[in-house]
Amino acid sequence: MTLTGISGENTDIWFKDSADDNENTLPDCPICQGARFVHPLAISGEPDFSTVVPCRCAIDEIKKHKLTQIQKYSNLGVLTDLTFDNLLPDGRQYNGKPQYHFRMAYETAKAYASHPAGWLIIIGPNGCGKTHLACAIANHRIDSGDPAFYIGVSDLLDHLRSTFHADNDIGYDDLFDRIRNIPLLILDDLILSAATPWAKTRLEQLLNYRFNIRLPTVITTYISADKLDANLQAHLSDPDFCQICQIQPIFSSKLGNFEGLELNLIREMSFENFDYQRLDLPLEQQENLTHVYKIAFEFAQSPQGWFVLQGENGCGKTHLAAAIANYIQQISGTVLFIIVPDLLDHLRAAFSPDSRVSYDELFDKVRTAPVLILDDFGEQAATPWAKEKLYQIINYRYNARLATVITMSSDLDDIETRISSRMVDPSISLVWNITASDYRGDRKKAKNIKSQVRYNRNQK
Repeated sequence: MTLTGISGENTDIWFKDSADDNENTLPDCPICQGARFVHPLAISGEPDFSTVVPCRCAIDEIKKHKLTQIQKYSNLGVLTDLTFDNLLPDGRQYNGKPQYHFRMAYETAKAYASHPAGWLIIIGPNGCGKTHLACAIANHRIDSGDPAFYIGVSDLLDHLRSTFHADNDIGYDDLFDRIRNIPLLILDDLILSAATPWAKTRLEQLLNYRFNIRLPTVITTYISADKLDANLQAHLSDPDFCQICQIQPIFSSKLGNFEGLELNLIREMSFENFDYQRLDLPLEQQENLTHVYKIAFEFAQSPQGWFVLQGENGCGKTHLAAAIANYIQQISGTVLFIIVPDLLDHLRAAFSPDSRVSYDELFDKVRTAPVLILDDFGEQAATPWAKEKLYQIINYRYNARLATVITMSSDLDDIETRISSRMVDPSISLVWNITASDYRGDRKKAKNIKSQVRYNRNQK
C-alpha cells in the first residue's frame, strides 16, 4: 500500500516494516569484534562467561535504529525540519504586523512537547505558524525517542477512502484502528463543517475515541472555537483535558463611539495617577489596595488569564481596569475596554437597518478580542436575551483562554452559576475583592489628611 501525502517520499512506509533495516551493519567493534555482545564482569573482576549483554556499539545501533523507525513512522517527511529551534518565539509578522498571542502559544506548545497530556488545540489564520508549532511538538517527541504521528486531515480522509480499493493490502478497519490508537496524534488543518457526511462521521469517531480514552492529540485549525462542530466544542469545554491556543494578527479596537477608551475620563486613568496609598483608609484596606495595584500592573505587562475585580462603587476597580487597558493600548493596541450596559445597548442597536456595523461583526470582535475588559458587569439585572449574549461572550473566552478583565459591584453569588463558575476557576482566573471605600466620597477628607501629613513633614 502506498500512501501519498504531505510527507513526500517517506509516506509510503508510514505503517510498514522495512525489510532493509538490518542490511547495513557497523564495522567490527574493537570491544566485541563485531559480535555485538560481550561478557559482563563478575564481582571478581573477571569476565562472566555464563552470560552475555549487548555491547555498547549494539546499544547505539539499537537506539539509532529505533529513532529511524520512529521518524519513518511519524509521517513528517520534510517537515522534520520544523522544530522549536528554528521557530521565532514571538512569531513572524502577519500582514506586516506582530502576532500578539504567538509567544503564549509557543510556550504552551513547548511545555506540551515535554509532557504531552490531553488535547492541545491551535487556532489561527493561514500562515500564522500553527503547523510549525504542531510539527515542532512531534519532532521534539521523536528526538526524545517517543512516537508521534502527523497527518493533514484531508490526507487522512484520502487514505481512509483508498482502503476500499480492491488492490490495497490494508483494510479500512485495520488502518482506522492504527490511527486512532497512535500514542500522540497531530491532526493538521481540521475542518468538520466543510466535510462530507461520511468524512465528518469518520472524524467524529476518531476524535470521540481518543477523547474517551484520553489519548494525547494536537489539532490545528483556522476555524474559531465557537464555530467548530458542536460535538467537538463539547470536548473542548473540558479545561482539565483541553488547552486552546488562539493565534491572531494584531487586533483593531475601533468599534465606534461606545468603545470605553474613547471617553476622556477613561483615557486619562493610568497607573501613575492611581492613588493606592490612600491615607484615609485603615491599614488593612491600604494593604489591600496596594496589593491589587501591583497585580493589575503585572497583568498589564503580561496579560494572561482572567482578572476579576469586585468592590463597591468608587473603590478604584474601574480606574485599575482602565489603567490596564491604556497601558496595553500604548504597547500593542490589542485591547477592548467596554462598559457592559453600553455593549448591550449597541448589540441591540446593531439589528437596526440604519446600523453601520452588523450584529455578527460587532459581537465577534468583542468575544475574540485578544484582551477584553468588561467594566460594570451587572449580569444579574439583565434581560434573558442579554444574559444569553453575556454568557456566550464569557463562555467563548473561557474556552479559548483569552485574556479578560471584569469589574463588578455585584457579589459573585448573585451571578448566574454558569458564568460565575468560570469567573472563579483558579486555573484561569484571579478574583480580587477591593475592600476600600468610595474614594470620591472621601476625597475631601483624604486631601485634608495629605495636607496635614505634608505640613508635619515640613515641620521636622
